[in-house]
Amino acid sequence: MWDEAFPSFLIGLREGLEAGLIVSILVATLVRFGHRARLPQVWTGVAAAVALSLSFGAVLTFTAANLSGHAQEAFGGVLSLIAVGFVTAMVFWMRRSARTLSADLKEKVQASLAVGAGALVLTSFLAVAREGLETSLFLWTNVRTAGESTGPLLGAAVGLLLSAGLCWGLYRRALKMNLTRFFTITGAGLIVVAAGVLGYGLRDLQESGLVGGGSTYAVDLSGHLDASSWYATLVQGTLNLTVTMTVLQVLGYVAYLCVVMTLFVEGVRKPAVAPAAPAAAPAAAPAESEPESKAEPAEPVRSGRPRWVVPAALVTVPVVVAGVVIAASDGKRDSSSTVSVSEAECGHGFTTPLPGQQVFQMHNTGDKVSEVYLVNPGTGAVYGEIEGLAPGTTRALTATIGSGDYAWRCVPTGGKSVTSAAVHVTGGAQVKAVKPVAEDDLKGPLDTYKGYVNKGLATLLTETGKLQADIHAGDLATAKADWLTAHLQYASLGAAYGTFADLDGKINGRPDGLADKAQDKDFSGFLRLEYGLWHGQSAEELTGVADQLSGDVAKLVQDFPGQQFDPGDLPLRAHEILENTLQFELTGDTDQGSGTNLATTQANLAGTQELLTVLQPLLDERDPQVLVRVNAGMKRVGDLVAAAHKPEGWTPLDKLPADTRRQINGATGQLLEDLSPVPALLEIRKAA
Repeated sequence: MWDEAFPSFLIGLREGLEAGLIVSILVATLVRFGHRARLPQVWTGVAAAVALSLSFGAVLTFTAANLSGHAQEAFGGVLSLIAVGFVTAMVFWMRRSARTLSADLKEKVQASLAVGAGALVLTSFLAVAREGLETSLFLWTNVRTAGESTGPLLGAAVGLLLSAGLCWGLYRRALKMNLTRFFTITGAGLIVVAAGVLGYGLRDLQESGLVGGGSTYAVDLSGHLDASSWYATLVQGTLNLTVTMTVLQVLGYVAYLCVVMTLFVEGVRKPAVAPAAPAAAPAAAPAESEPESKAEPAEPVRSGRPRWVVPAALVTVPVVVAGVVIAASDGKRDSSSTVSVSEAECGHGFTTPLPGQQVFQMHNTGDKVSEVYLVNPGTGAVYGEIEGLAPGTTRALTATIGSGDYAWRCVPTGGKSVTSAAVHVTGGAQVKAVKPVAEDDLKGPLDTYKGYVNKGLATLLTETGKLQADIHAGDLATAKADWLTAHLQYASLGAAYGTFADLDGKINGRPDGLADKAQDKDFSGFLRLEYGLWHGQSAEELTGVADQLSGDVAKLVQDFPGQQFDPGDLPLRAHEILENTLQFELTGDTDQGSGTNLATTQANLAGTQELLTVLQPLLDERDPQVLVRVNAGMKRVGDLVAAAHKPEGWTPLDKLPADTRRQINGATGQLLEDLSPVPALLEIRKAA
């Protein structure tokens, strides 16, 4: 954890000191010129800047969490590059501006005092917001790089607290610090950290598919070094150097470090022009004066040293130090054993483990990509797994060992499944394992669910025919009622949407991505009819839309029996239906005027319940308590939604009491948590 905390500590200390110095100079200037009553305006701007920075961090986290795996990698990679750009610009700006920061801010404060309160609030807001946004972006990137939040956030908190103490000491003149030298030293450190973030960002872009070369490694020490060892973790946490790095990562890391550090060092060599001496302070100046932000100039770097020495040292020294540490430890893995994975050597090196959490280094000694499972050889239950282990590579598998029998099952791509000799462990507690699901296990539930969808599509065809006839007859009042019936029928088939291909977008697509939104010529289907029916469009205007919807439904009825429905997708849909419900229906995003989002939510619940019914036998075999919790959650959400159905119709979301709406959202969020184990329990595993 502490190794992950250091880069964030550095950014928190430096950015906090920058922002703190700005605030303390603003405060000191106001106090010195007798404007203590204007201090609340400064704190208002500071508070607004902090709120903006926290909101920015929340937006980044929420946005990434709602993206697909590849999109998350692309999002993280792009933001990592932006963070590197911001940090680089910040380092050079502060190196250049440290000596004149106090004078520049005093000038801005004087101008703000002349204009009014709003200008002073804006001055403090803009001064702090830049540092806050940079900090949020860089911390978010560090958390993503580390893969956990505790270390980076703790490091940032310590850095910010220390910077606050330093700023207070400077403000009270208790400390005297050469700020130019401080920002020079921390700037060099941040350039090294930014080089690591650049390498990590490039790897993210490669894994997302936006940039090639993801399998071309310049360094691959995974077969010789333990990526989870203390020394590897220390090097990765502080320098972002990993046991496997692609050619692009290495080139980016070295090129950035050499170029940027050279420019930085060259800037330090140049002697700064001393600012003009300020006018003497009035004799009656208050005791609280501005912080000692103007320190003596840094000693010039001797010009005889070649310009490449410092950058080269910053690249070479970490590598040499890491090599010495590894050599001293003999490259041994910490409390873990290496187990071979292949058709010929499956489980070689596996000895009876001790009870408790153990780390196994799985090394693929074969020539095929393999999956490997730690199983109970009698029941086939899975305790741990690794998918896609490439030949010649090593990855760690962490599993909790209890009393019982254990063996390795290796499944090479295109090869035969091999199970190692079993070992028996005694003295541990009972450990829960997952009974694997084979593709054949899902064929029965899939056939049952496809029958439900076929029947539902036949009903949908009839109902859209009625809706089409209403509009042709000009009976728009009846059309509204029949629209809701047909739309809810479609909403109850949510688990099959993935097999509908382009027809789903035509039948129930939203206008969000269209150039003219609801007015766009390509907007069609149920939501287009909803818009027209509830926005006063005539039957003549809606006839073509109704005809197209009826034709698309007819084509769907014809095509669906021949569509490929991946059995492995079935367990995923239970969670995804209600994710879409929470994201689109319960936010009102899909509402085009009817105010029936809660009716659609009820139909989504019915579709989810149907899917869970066909999956129930498989779930009860693996974890009966999952459905107990899920069914309770389904009832809770269903009751809250049903209460919004009044005799006169469905209550629109914006007419619900705020507490009721929060209860529905909270209950749906909890239901999603209860549903989250379903995909993992019913994942198709080759160990079966």
